[in-house]
Amino acid sequence: MKRVLIVSPHFPPVNAPDMQRVRVSLPGFVAAGWEVTVLTVADPTPTAPLEPELTATVPAAVRVVRAFCLSRRWTGVLGVNNVALRSLPFLFLSGCRLLSGRRYDVVYFSTTMFIVLPLGRLWKALTGVPYVIDLQDPWITDYYERPGAPHPPGGWKYRFAQGLGRALEGWTMRGAAHLIAVSQGYIDTLRARYPAMRAAPATELPFGSPDPDLELAAARMKSRTPLLPAGGLRLAFAGALGPGMLAAVEVLCAAMAEVRKTGVPVSAHFFGTSYDPQARPATLALAAQYGLQHCVHESPARLRYFDALQVSLEADANLLFGSTDLPFTPSKILAVLATGRPVLALAPTGSAMVTRLAQLGQSCVIFPAAGSTATARDEAASQLRNLAAGQAATVDLAMLNRHSAEAMAARQLSVLQTAATG
Repeated sequence: MKRVLIVSPHFPPVNAPDMQRVRVSLPGFVAAGWEVTVLTVADPTPTAPLEPELTATVPAAVRVVRAFCLSRRWTGVLGVNNVALRSLPFLFLSGCRLLSGRRYDVVYFSTTMFIVLPLGRLWKALTGVPYVIDLQDPWITDYYERPGAPHPPGGWKYRFAQGLGRALEGWTMRGAAHLIAVSQGYIDTLRARYPAMRAAPATELPFGSPDPDLELAAARMKSRTPLLPAGGLRLAFAGALGPGMLAAVEVLCAAMAEVRKTGVPVSAHFFGTSYDPQARPATLALAAQYGLQHCVHESPARLRYFDALQVSLEADANLLFGSTDLPFTPSKILAVLATGRPVLALAPTGSAMVTRLAQLGQSCVIFPAAGSTATARDEAASQLRNLAAGQAATVDLAMLNRHSAEAMAARQLSVLQTAATG
């Protein structure tokens, strides 16, 4: 029996996007005969919402070890709220105890709490256990330094995090036995930045479809209040809306304005668009610009995970937006496709999302990063008219099976097996 130690500071009952890959994969890991320990934290003051329902989705055979974590009531005085920073020394010590107490074949980091990743190299030096990193987002990025980019969030905290990343990223990544990344662009960037990594084993692995979660959400819908209003063609988006995605939102607004002139009753509903509880709606200014104040609705507050799935199941069509940060691909692509609802996707030229959708047999409205978007507007308007007429493209079920939660778990285990055997 192979043993894996998974490091994920976010874990149920905390709901955070970066632990979903691991959570939906755990049944597949256990079914394949792996012994799984998850090293997470006991956070007394989590920044992410709590969803006890998620705990029930973790197989009983999975051992969960929770390291101590300082309360934000104390660290907040210093401006430190990041769960990884508040628990880092305790995660290190807990990992040392676990790795020295019994044999583990591989350590698997699947998190966007990047500051914990160097622990892999420290533990490898102390115990010899190889580690694999799942890169769901880039650790360091030049996105906010590009011309026309918005100001980076977080002020000094962002600069501090990027400084730590520049100091530790290369040292950490070069020691990994294997890299997994949701976008090939992240792998290419690392190999260009660190020539020594050009031959390092790496695998592009998108997020899979959370099939059991969708089945549970669909069953619960029968006894729950609808989250979308009735009537018309209802477009829905549930998830964080980064600043680089607003260009795609603008193309959508332009298309909605066009089709509403011809009497198509289309509306757009955005949920959970920001991680900041004090955030203002990001889409309403664009909606007002196109005279859509009455049919574009946004609630920036985080939505509970199963509520977000319910929104996607209720929608007449789900929205996907690419980003001007071109390597970005939404983690929700497969989850949205697996609902069986139609999809309207919009992305700038060169977006990795366009390539990913093409691989999945799905179309995407492409607009230029600079210049006129009239052609994209007209194409999106045409798709909206087709949706209103009930003429939506179908989803390839065989393709969905290849990207199921079970299939994605098997591909991760293949990487972990290779890393464990050297």
